Amino acid sequence: MTPRTDASALIQDAPFAMYDAVTDIPYSGSQAAVVLNASEISPKIRSCIAREIGTPATAFVNEVNGNRIKVQFFSTVMELPMCGHGTVCLVTHLVDNAMLSCDSRNWHQAILDLPNGVAKVEYRKTKDGRIEVMLDVSAAKFTPANLDLAALAKILGIDIDDMSKELPPEIATGDFIHLCLPIRDLAAMARLQPDFDALTKFCVSNGLETIAAFSTQVVNAKRNIHVRDFCPAVGVTESAAAGTTNAALAAYLWRNNCVQADDTGPIIVCAEQGIELGRPSQVTTRIKIKNEQIIRLQVGGVATRIIEGRLNIKMEPL
Repeated sequence: MTPRTDASALIQDAPFAMYDAVTDIPYSGSQAAVVLNASEISPKIRSCIAREIGTPATAFVNEVNGNRIKVQFFSTVMELPMCGHGTVCLVTHLVDNAMLSCDSRNWHQAILDLPNGVAKVEYRKTKDGRIEVMLDVSAAKFTPANLDLAALAKILGIDIDDMSKELPPEIATGDFIHLCLPIRDLAAMARLQPDFDALTKFCVSNGLETIAAFSTQVVNAKRNIHVRDFCPAVGVTESAAAGTTNAALAAYLWRNNCVQADDTGPIIVCAEQGIELGRPSQVTTRIKIKNEQIIRLQVGGVATRIIEGRLNIKMEPL
């Protein structure tokens, strides 16, 4: 007779938390989850957990060794090479749980060990006690967008005349591939109502991962850019806050002379995003220039904890 398997032996609890990224206001910004003690969770089960949680990104922490964090990010449909807003939530959660030290307002450093390499993170405690997190990202390479813009306009629910005549659409290739799509004004931004099935097909057929629509006309005069980022090809119809997208857009603004470098320090680009979704966020990008080249690009902000608890994780293959 085959011995009976105890079902409880196939279940393991794992601590997790959900945060709202790049916002200090609960229930705004873009959500990400963090799952600790994840080293024994298979990729297939990670995908199931990410779908079940349902946030745009879930970070699975395999190990924390000093300031090195072995981590993988998953969306609801795929593993992600990296995630800007997810990193803000990840580092904040590790500090909250005393897994990373942050004992002053000076910048601290951490290293993300990702499947395809490493990424540097700086973080510090702000004067109001929040944890500010800035992720180093590689500067994207830009190429002209030789696309059917009239077809894209139709998919987005706007007229082609709603696209900017002053700035060119460009493709930014970095950790993700973004179409940087300048839109004429806030009114046109508000009219964007994509057909997401058609947009997914457009992105896949043109090798794009996100459509980063933006306007230099803003709601908040303290911001530089108004952003709507459509990402159905990677599992998110519209992102309320996207770190890597905003890093690419900030570099786009610099290369198209929309923001200027000076001798006082890095260029700071402040973006507003998520307003149309009712989840406003504020994403900060820092650009350091030397000899007319980007030598450092950082993106980030703060995160706000929403939920903390434990997951029941079925450990055997599904």
